[in-house]
Amino acid sequence: MNLLVTGAAGFIGSAYVRALLARRSADAPHVTVLDKLTYAGSRDNLPADHPRLTFVRGDIRDAALVDKLMAEAGQVVHFAAESHVDRSITGAGDFVLTNVVGTQVLLDAALRHGVGPFVHISTDEVYGSLATGSAREDDPLRPSSPYSASKASADLLALSYHRTHGLDVRVTRCSNNYGPRQFPEKVIPRFVTRLLDGHPVPLYGDGRHVRDWLHVDDHCHGVELVRTRGRSGETYNIGGGTELSNKELTALLLDACGAGWDRVEHVEDRKGHDLRYSVDWTKARTELGYRPRRDFTTGLAETVAWYRENRAWWEPLTRRAGEEAGG
Repeated sequence: MNLLVTGAAGFIGSAYVRALLARRSADAPHVTVLDKLTYAGSRDNLPADHPRLTFVRGDIRDAALVDKLMAEAGQVVHFAAESHVDRSITGAGDFVLTNVVGTQVLLDAALRHGVGPFVHISTDEVYGSLATGSAREDDPLRPSSPYSASKASADLLALSYHRTHGLDVRVTRCSNNYGPRQFPEKVIPRFVTRLLDGHPVPLYGDGRHVRDWLHVDDHCHGVELVRTRGRSGETYNIGGGTELSNKELTALLLDACGAGWDRVEHVEDRKGHDLRYSVDWTKARTELGYRPRRDFTTGLAETVAWYRENRAWWEPLTRRAGEEAGG
């Protein structure tokens, strides 16, 4: 079976593909990766010459290319997205075009060729901020940023193809991911790489914002359970089970990097910055047998060690991002 995976040169998608390619079973799929290689993607995240991997550089909005690849695919896992909230605030256009229009191009092609399941990867941010409790899959969507609004739009569009056309669509919504090979604009790698270079780190507002942390390997495990065991037309939350305020996370990262609070700069809070995200992943646990398997303390220590030992990976990416941003 040929599995089409979009956005698999990025952090989560590449971890998912590496896990698939590590399989040696008879039912291990061939994987075709479609990735535009934007600033946050790297071909080095994937094995260069694996016999079960085909890499195609291209845009999910390219209808002709997508149609060709979809005609050769049996199933789809759709990771490709513009995903950084700060960038969406300063320029929402790319987020709407990639996350909404790009998803529509993929859905249309999947429908034409009868491809399914189509697993659409989303985020807990579509639920908006929660004062208490955890969001369930059938809760209303209340996105706050252009990024989360574009993902909520893509979710609803994908599910509409199931309800209207009967396409086998399955949606996942994950909490905050962390782990090796995450682009250094996200909070954990940004703080770690800046601390390793002796620079200060920015803490938004009073640092009370709370996130649930999910190791990328656990996320990929959850996605694979949805692909292989999930139900058509359903949405599944994938959580990590470790809620921390940004101030608590900062303390852990300072300690891991041997730095003190004098390296923290308190900066003005981000526009539309949701106070707390939390997802209820009971459905994934009871239906699919999902449980996070990575201990956060160990996973964070391993992540910090990876960035310390792999400057050759992240330094060129940060330089390229700075150049593209005009910095």
